[in-house]
Amino acid sequence: MGRNIRAQRLGRGSPTFKASLARKYKVGIPSMLIRQGKIVSGVVRELAHDPGRGAPVAEIQADGTVFAIPAVEGMYVGQVLQIGESAEPAAGNIVPVGRLPEGTAVSCIELHPGDGGKLVRSSGTHAIIMAQLGDRTIIRLPSKKTVEVPASSLAVVGVVAGGGRVDKPFLKAGKKYHWMKAKHRPWPRVRGVAMVPALHPFGGGSHKKIGRPETIDRNAPPGRKVGLIAARRTGRKKR
Repeated sequence: MGRNIRAQRLGRGSPTFKASLARKYKVGIPSMLIRQGKIVSGVVRELAHDPGRGAPVAEIQADGTVFAIPAVEGMYVGQVLQIGESAEPAAGNIVPVGRLPEGTAVSCIELHPGDGGKLVRSSGTHAIIMAQLGDRTIIRLPSKKTVEVPASSLAVVGVVAGGGRVDKPFLKAGKKYHWMKAKHRPWPRVRGVAMVPALHPFGGGSHKKIGRPETIDRNAPPGRKVGLIAARRTGRKKR
């Protein structure tokens, strides 16, 4: 009798596979700083690393409030930022998306006014203001998908700093191991066909062949639910 397969062990949420992200900063834009027709000035106090976050964090003090946002390219300590409806569309300023011209690069975008910014916060990413439709704004995300958000939603002007992070090589296996461990993913990942049949449905045989269909039903039992789960299509795409 074999033990639980890897897919089952991951689903249990045991300490071995549970993420531990002891982040220092709670990133978000305080909507209380936006006042009708006024500009609030903020100063970048510190640019810091936040554990578990790829982008650097900018600690900003404005009107007696200290908050943190993902730092954008070109931001520096001591920089004076503008926060408000009539703020300039310059890097680092916090402006409602409805007040920005089309083609502006933005990040840390509020999906709903007051949520602090939920979209485009990863290092090196940015979204583009595509169109202004009255009280709605069309934004193109880094995935090329377009979303429609209220024109009063706040956003940080500029590209999130830390670009090129994914291009940096790990250089040694230990770095990759600890990086994957922090993301609660077991690594290195052994192929199912290389296992014995007691440990994986694809295992066994004196060959590296699955020997059965790789597609599997969505409602399959946990011990069999591996491979292409509820695949819409298989095979090579015809051009």
